[in-house]
Amino acid sequence: MAPSANGQTVGRRLPVESAFTRVEDARHRLPRLFGRRDLVVLGLGVMIGSGIFSISGVQAASVSGPAVILSFVIAAIVCLLAAACYAELSSTIPVSGSAYTFSYVTFGEMWAWLVGWALVLELVTAAAIVARVWSAYFLATLDGFGVTLPSGIAQFFGPEAKVNLVAPLLLLILTALIVTGTKLSSRVLTIVVIAKVAVILLVVAVGATHIKMENYHPFIPPARAAPAMADPTVLGWILDTSFGTFGMMGIFTAASTIVFAYIGFDLIATASEDARSPRKTVPQGMLLGVGAVTILYIAMAVVLVGMRPYGQLGGTAPVSEALASVGVGWAAKVVNVGALLALMTVIMVVLIAQSRVLFNMGRDGLLPKSLGRVSRVYSSPARAAAAAGIAALVLTLYPKVLELEELLVIGALFCFAFCAVGVLRLRRTEPNLERGFRVPLVPLIPLLSLAATVWLMLNMKTGTWIKFLIWMGIGIAIYGLYGRWHSRLANEDSWDFDLGDTDPGTGGLQAIRSDHDHSTELRAIRTPPEQQTQKSNRGKHMRN
Repeated sequence: MAPSANGQTVGRRLPVESAFTRVEDARHRLPRLFGRRDLVVLGLGVMIGSGIFSISGVQAASVSGPAVILSFVIAAIVCLLAAACYAELSSTIPVSGSAYTFSYVTFGEMWAWLVGWALVLELVTAAAIVARVWSAYFLATLDGFGVTLPSGIAQFFGPEAKVNLVAPLLLLILTALIVTGTKLSSRVLTIVVIAKVAVILLVVAVGATHIKMENYHPFIPPARAAPAMADPTVLGWILDTSFGTFGMMGIFTAASTIVFAYIGFDLIATASEDARSPRKTVPQGMLLGVGAVTILYIAMAVVLVGMRPYGQLGGTAPVSEALASVGVGWAAKVVNVGALLALMTVIMVVLIAQSRVLFNMGRDGLLPKSLGRVSRVYSSPARAAAAAGIAALVLTLYPKVLELEELLVIGALFCFAFCAVGVLRLRRTEPNLERGFRVPLVPLIPLLSLAATVWLMLNMKTGTWIKFLIWMGIGIAIYGLYGRWHSRLANEDSWDFDLGDTDPGTGGLQAIRSDHDHSTELRAIRTPPEQQTQKSNRGKHMRN
């Protein structure tokens, strides 16, 4: 039967009750395995990665100098504001899919698709880039232990190698681990996160004894004109000027890239469906994760810039190189091993989050329904996880994938902006919904989050914006040709429950609307037996 599109696409919103019943009435739903500690570990697993071991040195050397410390502070403030908005939405709509699901309930189907499409860009690009960076630290680790690969083999290991063999192999192994089940990958993740936090604390303690105060001067280097052929930022293009690097604008330009280091708190929201007591644990895990990683990042930036002149921090492994330069070679070896573990967990969490986004979009019919199924063997969205891993593997084969770093940042900021507006809109349209966490000082905090996000987006290069708009244009075309017509909301009467995810009448969850009930759990509801056979009533509230 040919699919139909009931209602207008732009305004076709997912009712908040449907967001819950699609989870608990689902034949294919995720097991609730994560507690608050697991969610904090999930956030640290993805946030403590290339940002602390690579980006800080590169941005200090080429963009902001010692003032990279301020860039980390600015990026942290932006992400804390955004995390507060994410925390409220995830405590109100604790369903996997993160900003995609929030937008579906708040703004409508087409906007949700665009946000989901931006999430796909962010996560696939992140996994591919970090896999390449991992290969660089793999070579540095081998060299540190006196193992030198023949040049014929080493050429396939570098981060900028035309043919990189290590990154695809790593992605293949981690994808297999995630496909086989969340519980196993969560245990591995916990062990590795503990190890890499210990490594960071060791670096800060050892590096602090080798700080030279003269390396902090000048703290804000004089501004430098951009090369004639340099790609200007959008703000520079609008004002018809070039800000170049360093100086005050260099701090904000670096902060736009450093947001990449904090990306990860938003991925905790994608695990809402895996979490126990999600109304409480997801916001707590999100905010605790951002707070902890902010302290670690700023401490590392202070130590790194103090150990070595900022102009010498632009290597492929800035932290270990800085330690080696002050004569602490043994610590450099530990850092390389820690970086390998850190970057590996980043990829794991990104792939887990990507699988949840694809799983939810498949369950809603905007992508093939086969992605929205949970494997009976592994109790995980195996097909969605496999699709996420394969997409990252293909992208990491692109030799210039490291140049796409800003592209994933703009994808994340795009989602931040929607969540900031989403808090304000949902407060107006659904004021009585139970919220496990409420953003303080509304509307001030969401508006500040939106303003800070837009400011960082304007400090990104025009070339990045062009690539992003092309990606979003492709997404609109896919939605118009496929998602709009196969959407579950468009075909609620004819949805194939056997192949899809819904097992009607098995009981589910509902949004709590009472002003007097402060319970943080979702309530179970049951479909009366006489209604289970009334197919005509399925999705009636959705169509309305």
